[in-house]
Amino acid sequence: MGDRNKTGNNYRTETDSMGEVRVPIRALYGPQTQRAVENFTIYDQPLPWVFIQALLLIKQSAAIANNELGVLSSLQSKAIVECAVELRVCRPEGQFPVSVFQTGSGTSSNMNVNEVISGLAMTKGIKLSANDHVNLSQSSNDVIPTALHVATAVETKKKLLPALKTLRGELLTFADKHRDVIKTGRTHLMDALPVRLKAEVDCWAAQIKECCERHESALVRLCRLPLGGTAVGSGVNCPPGFSDKTIGLINEETGMFFSLAPSLYKGISSLDTIVEYSGILKTTAIALSKIANDLRWMNSGPLTGLAEINLPALQPGSSIMPAKINPVIPEAVLMAAAQVIGNDTTINIAGLGGNFQLNTMLPLAASNILQSLELLSGSAISLADKVIPKITVNHKNLRRSLSMNPILVTALTPITGYMKAAEIGKIAAREKRSVIEVAKELTDISSDKLAQLLDPKNLADWTSS
Repeated sequence: MGDRNKTGNNYRTETDSMGEVRVPIRALYGPQTQRAVENFTIYDQPLPWVFIQALLLIKQSAAIANNELGVLSSLQSKAIVECAVELRVCRPEGQFPVSVFQTGSGTSSNMNVNEVISGLAMTKGIKLSANDHVNLSQSSNDVIPTALHVATAVETKKKLLPALKTLRGELLTFADKHRDVIKTGRTHLMDALPVRLKAEVDCWAAQIKECCERHESALVRLCRLPLGGTAVGSGVNCPPGFSDKTIGLINEETGMFFSLAPSLYKGISSLDTIVEYSGILKTTAIALSKIANDLRWMNSGPLTGLAEINLPALQPGSSIMPAKINPVIPEAVLMAAAQVIGNDTTINIAGLGGNFQLNTMLPLAASNILQSLELLSGSAISLADKVIPKITVNHKNLRRSLSMNPILVTALTPITGYMKAAEIGKIAAREKRSVIEVAKELTDISSDKLAQLLDPKNLADWTSS
């Protein structure tokens, strides 16, 4: 960390390869972090905590591996491990302040973590070098993309996938509970043939299932790590066996199945896997948007909308209209989805930042993809906990709209022809009469046959008949 010479109550002087720097006296970090804080002032948003946790885990695992390989003493290794574990648990406020908008390799964040570990060790009476000990066998250029993959994969496996599967389970439960409910289907937002409510909700569940399949497929590539490639991919200053040992320790700690990337050059210089995965996150956002929008439409009213279902009343909907209740959770989900879609565009552009042996938009990609994971996990859980199990169905409204639906005449076209069926449907709609009533007057089809043909249940179950 350099020499610590006190200069006053609030600051101390630190020294790095460029000279002296004044560092806040209570900061665990050192001069390189302080330089980053002073230089990167575009926006003060730091990298997500889950990313910092991944960096700490890498430092912890690397220290053990370096000791086993005989390049780091047991005392130094133990200090790094103990400090990294402590930091992962306690999350000290203000010690990881480096902005997302920093050097594109993430070097400042890597050194921030190195310095905080060294600083914490110093409080325990153990002197460590942030570069020579904590960063041993590593480079920011391989550590930062490794942390990006580790954090993304762990959050997917342990947070997003369980959230999506919880939502799918609630949807299937709701669908089964209302399996006998028939309602008016809609295409172009206009009345269409009848469907079962179960079929409509099963469709949502199928969307979520396919999203899970996409995530699980991408995990294979997310779990390939470029650790050990050091600065450019050639592995200079990385001892043989370091990568396998360190990745094995990361697996033990996370319960994941990370492996060494087939091409370390690709892992350092390319964001292809992250770009791909962001697209999958965007697809998930769009699936959740479909569900949220359908819920809003079905809940619309209560008097002049569809009013097919009632979403749970969670809070007052207006500061001026006392009786108003709004579909607040679906609206929040739609905004989260919009942010994820925007993040995907940013990540696509970040993917263009790969030049020769390094991508220089790594912190931006990390910030955006981890935010997308957080937003989608929270959205799925919000729908699963606060909305789906608490929906009530307006059976009376569903039956009334079904009986007046002019599109039921579709079932008559094989007998009457398209033009006659259209005439029946238009009269029924114009005169606000049921289709069966008009069809009795304008056809010679028996009442029993009409009842069978125009039964919404038979139309909804056509494929199984």
